Amino acid sequence: MKAAKGDTLKFIKTDPSHNSSSFFVPKGATAWKGKPDEEIVVKLDAEGIYMYQCDPHKPMAMVGVVQVGKPVNLDDAKKEAAAYVGTLAMNKDRLTRYVDQAK
Repeated sequence: MKAAKGDTLKFIKTDPSHNSSSFFVPKGATAWKGKPDEEIVVKLDAEGIYMYQCDPHKPMAMVGVVQVGKPVNLDDAKKEAAAYVGTLAMNKDRLTRYVDQAK
């Protein structure tokens, strides 16, 4: 997903067992951690790659990536994704594929 600096994301609750929690954000950006079954709004306040997960479903690689403006932290994002993959039980290529789409 791509967005512009200053845009907001709204995570809409659809199932009580899911949340959204950032695990990698650009320098100067605000991290977030929603509770299960909580709608949250996140302001994308810095340019770069953001990565987030559903905490209860992390082993299944329930993750997402947002590119805000230019991917100024792409090298660091790729390193983080490579390390993160080792913590997954399934869908191990999902995060890497998402990060590789950044341009």
